Amino acid sequence: MTAGEVPDPDERTVTPAERPAEPSAEAAVETIQREMTAFARRARASAGRMHPELSLVSYTLLGHLEERDGRRATDLAAHYALDKSTVSRQVAALERAGLIERRVDPDDHRVQVLHLSEAGRRILGRVTESRRTAVQERLADWSEEDLVRFAAYLERYNAWQGAAPGDDEARAALRDTYG
Repeated sequence: MTAGEVPDPDERTVTPAERPAEPSAEAAVETIQREMTAFARRARASAGRMHPELSLVSYTLLGHLEERDGRRATDLAAHYALDKSTVSRQVAALERAGLIERRVDPDDHRVQVLHLSEAGRRILGRVTESRRTAVQERLADWSEEDLVRFAAYLERYNAWQGAAPGDDEARAALRDTYG
């Protein structure tokens, strides 16, 4: 800053005297919660910009169907802890868009299983690649050690069994979008 410039209060640097000597576990949890909330907001906002043809909710459901080679709508509802009618509306929209199809379960002909259509596989592949590229760009200057550590921490966090099964972020996005 040159003489006469007024400092921007939003760009103020925390001085060593203001910085706690050792961050507490409580402060760390607060920081994690705040940063995860910011991440979730950014993910929802960028999803529409990166690939307007596929919402975050649709991406999540299509990815789940791909990973598990199809599922019943009731399985999706249970996995994401959502009401069946909520999932039914989303499934209907994906079906109308030609991204999923229903097939009779070979073990129980009364049951229909949802699978990705070829169009669903293509769009999921494009969007997945787009997301992967965006994440790689954001982490480009991280060391391999930091990347490996970060990946391990995320896996550990997401593996916690204390809550209902499923992807917390996707479940929250589904609830926010469809009640």
